[in-house]
Amino acid sequence: MRSVCVFCGSASGGNPVFAETARALGAELARRGLALVYGGGRIGLMGEVAIAAKAAGGTVVGVIPERLAAKEIAYDDASELIVVNTMHTRKAIMADRADAFLALPGGFGTLEELFEILTWAQLGIHAKPVGLLDVAGFYTPLLAWLDTAVAAGFLKPKHRDLLIVRSDGTALLDALNDWRPPTPTEKWMTPAGR
Repeated sequence: MRSVCVFCGSASGGNPVFAETARALGAELARRGLALVYGGGRIGLMGEVAIAAKAAGGTVVGVIPERLAAKEIAYDDASELIVVNTMHTRKAIMADRADAFLALPGGFGTLEELFEILTWAQLGIHAKPVGLLDVAGFYTPLLAWLDTAVAAGFLKPKHRDLLIVRSDGTALLDALNDWRPPTPTEKWMTPAGR
């Protein structure tokens, strides 16, 4: 694992622990020599993780669409700032440049990015670890919903297990580093025409 894509909010949230955790994660990525790949903003949790990683001597790769560059205020001090035309291109580049993914607290965009990358793992499009940093119980209701989806038969337990959850950033990075991909699911691997 050489790089980690972090999905997180362009807002800081109401609890100071969210920003503190983002800063600690950025510093830990740099300490481990892991490049940060993220959404390219310098505000909210995005800014907190990027600025902390850069301040600790880390490599920061931001990917931001032109339309959001002004709105999210692009982090011009990133080691590499890639400005793209669309959100689709942004996510494709982030996925390509990362060896692992994790989500900090955030809103619609954070969840959309997290669930798309989880779906790609479920379908066998990639075999990279995906983690969730459950800061101060922020994701507890979401995790309960995932368990409900398993109980209701909409999600297989082995796919639920694709999401590695920890409440501590160091422990989550350790778990992402130690992760090994599961056996691919046959359901989506049937040859064409059958």
